[in-house]
Amino acid sequence: MSNFGDELKKVLLAGIGAVAVTAEKSSQMIETLVKKGELTVEQGKILNEELKNNIKESFSKTAEPAEEKKDDMTEKLESMSAEELEELKKKIQDIENNK
Repeated sequence: MSNFGDELKKVLLAGIGAVAVTAEKSSQMIETLVKKGELTVEQGKILNEELKNNIKESFSKTAEPAEEKKDDMTEKLESMSAEELEELKKKIQDIENNK
């Protein structure tokens, strides 16, 4: 079951990467608008700060529920009977085989 934790970690890291790329691209877009004169430098700075704050809020909202879900999932797995665990293992194996 340690693979489950590794997979969850990969999903969280992918989400963090997506947020980082989005932030970088958004900053580049703001800089481009400032250079074109469609935004003033001051407006660009304000938008950039708002973007950083929104990303921080989104990340904190995402990270905490993921940890709670992991804890809930661990509790459910620990309370499963041997038959239920075996059935789950078969389903996971089927999913892996279909990749």
